[in-house]
Amino acid sequence: MLKRISVVKLIDVQVVTFSSVLEIGDAEEITPRHKALAVQREKELFYGREGNFNQYPLFSREIPKPQMDGSLIITRRNESHFINVNHIDITSISAGSIAQIGSNRLIDAEARVKHIRQLLGD
Repeated sequence: MLKRISVVKLIDVQVVTFSSVLEIGDAEEITPRHKALAVQREKELFYGREGNFNQYPLFSREIPKPQMDGSLIITRRNESHFINVNHIDITSISAGSIAQIGSNRLIDAEARVKHIRQLLGD
């Protein structure tokens, strides 16, 4: 992995939450993971068994990785050993997201969200 020097004059980040990463500089590997149940009910009613990820196959199912067919040729021309950034303004980094100024070898990010809406019958 090509090592470069990250120079950041100003970065303004309001919020970093839920398994997210703010990385200034190089990283070998970044693997953020995020699981969420979002339950919306018309009436506030709690059964006491909410939040069980095991009851939803979404959270245990394997996510297929894309397969690469053939070879990939990359040509780079880095005229400087520096990554220069003047100003970055970020409102939010959330739910397994990454904001990085630098180089890395591997990013394997995963966010799984189950949205449930329970409406009252007529």
